Amino acid sequence: MSRIHDALKKAEQERVSAPAPGTSVSPDDGFASESTAGERSPVAMATGMDDSLSAASMPLLPSEGYLRFDDLMGRCAHPRWQLDPAGNVFSNGGAASRGAEQFRTLRSRLYQLRSAQSLRTLLVTSAVPAEGKTFVSSNLAQAIVRQPDRRVLLIDADLRCPRLHLPFGAPTSPGLTDYLRGEADEAAVIQSGQDNLCLIAGGNQVSDPSELLANGRFTTLLNRVTPIFDWIILDSAPCLPVADSTLLAEYCDATLLVVRANVTPADVAQRAIQELQNRNIVGVVMNAVEEAQMYGGYYYSAGKYLADATKA
Repeated sequence: MSRIHDALKKAEQERVSAPAPGTSVSPDDGFASESTAGERSPVAMATGMDDSLSAASMPLLPSEGYLRFDDLMGRCAHPRWQLDPAGNVFSNGGAASRGAEQFRTLRSRLYQLRSAQSLRTLLVTSAVPAEGKTFVSSNLAQAIVRQPDRRVLLIDADLRCPRLHLPFGAPTSPGLTDYLRGEADEAAVIQSGQDNLCLIAGGNQVSDPSELLANGRFTTLLNRVTPIFDWIILDSAPCLPVADSTLLAEYCDATLLVVRANVTPADVAQRAIQELQNRNIVGVVMNAVEEAQMYGGYYYSAGKYLADATKA
């Protein structure tokens, strides 16, 4: 992770001096142009983009070092996301607005933690399946990008059961598995269907997710994209059935554990914390809390709660 943190200062300087979106990059900037005119690029074929906007007409991304945000946005896919209201508390009124407030609270507490430690890459996991980690990941990202000039990259790192594309109605491929197999670069797998919010979906199904996550390309991905985003949020597999989350936690600054109220047994939650010990668990999100269980009945029935992990 040292390469990431060493590059952050340079990245901020690049953000200040970077050209505005849509500005062309000349050959003097060190980016070669492709000579594949007339062919539809993988990005164009996957997203239905017009050929005039496909990767063939845009400068190549650098193959080494960190990226520039505007260059990446110029080459990545921009599909029309169809947000699912059932999974997005910011798209509904009424009671859901109280759920949105809980994610704003979660956002604020993470920023408080960030003031005391390096915190930019966040792993979201759970003890077992169906506890709501994808729901938490997607809505936390929505809460962050509602602040001015905040950029978030969501990564679906649950390669066994990728679902992070569903709340956004986004394409599932090309995605992370395609990148890890060396079949696509960052521009091909990153999609942006909302201002300052980007997504790397799970990608095509594979039979060896643990081996792919450990092959070194995931570290390369983080080294290249972390400096240009304010937050990178990874939605990962449950930590008790498989070892994927424990491995990914090594690459991240902190871990957030999701437990489901009245569903996750206390001993299972404790086992998950033990499995992730020394992985900087910064808190626990209590998902699906009934309104009557919260103080004064104020909070939304699916309210979120960030607690000290040692008290879980």
